[in-house]
Amino acid sequence: MELILANPRGFCAGVKRAISIVNKALDLHGRPVYVLHEIVHNTHVIHELRNKGAVFVEQLEDIPLGSVTIFSAHGVSRSIMERASELGLRVIDATCPLVAQVHRRVIHLNHLGHDVLVIGHKGHPEVEGTCGHAEGAVHVISSPEEVANLHVTDPNKVGYVTQTTLSIDDTEKILAALRKRFPITAQCESTNICFATTNRQKAVRELAKITDLLLVVGSKNSSNSNRLREVATSQGIPAYLIDDASEINPDWLRDVQRIGLTAGASAPEHLVQAVVVWLQQQGRLVLTEMEGQEKNTFFQLPDMTI
Repeated sequence: MELILANPRGFCAGVKRAISIVNKALDLHGRPVYVLHEIVHNTHVIHELRNKGAVFVEQLEDIPLGSVTIFSAHGVSRSIMERASELGLRVIDATCPLVAQVHRRVIHLNHLGHDVLVIGHKGHPEVEGTCGHAEGAVHVISSPEEVANLHVTDPNKVGYVTQTTLSIDDTEKILAALRKRFPITAQCESTNICFATTNRQKAVRELAKITDLLLVVGSKNSSNSNRLREVATSQGIPAYLIDDASEINPDWLRDVQRIGLTAGASAPEHLVQAVVVWLQQQGRLVLTEMEGQEKNTFFQLPDMTI
């Protein structure tokens, strides 16, 4: 059996930055530090940080007065920021810089008098945070069908942004519907889907052409990991999202000659390597890796001397 590793895969620059922020906050300020929501969507990362002294909460009111508080990589609304200040919390913002760019575009479009369409998954923390920066009309669009029923203030003043972790193909379908209904929609030079999401989806699309099965390492609540699985299934091969090697069903491997393996942008590489070891233990395995390399992007950490 042959195993082909996707390239690129795993941690993106925004995830690395967010995890580094929590670790550095623990070093600087001691335990505990509080994190509003999961810092990134991966159960293993959360478990590791919790063991170091990070406390994950769903409401600001659960955080003691004056505590070090970190906003997750997905970003938060302005009302959350204001509430944290009212509660006297010492805030460190781990919002991914690419998500912060989307926030700024929402504000800019509203200032131009546009209704803003946020293309993304309703209820996702990133989408809720993005909508929470609007200073005018904002609407969430999750499918092409929703475009027909959309009511806007002025059809000639409509702009859009996208969640950074969407499927490229699904987003294009929604944009096609938008352009048909609102021909003069304010265009971005591109979507706001981040380069890490785009590169990982492209790698999976190529991998699906030459494999019989794809395993995606990532947690069930990880948007970008779910999109990788969907890209593979759209290419006609079975694909499974697993948190780690313990979730592999040996029945999946029957009559499979060539397996593809990738990881979502919030999944650590050691989980990928553990899957490799598990597969090696099942019998003879030829291991190869796709050509290609992601640009080595680094996002600077914020000032954490609060």
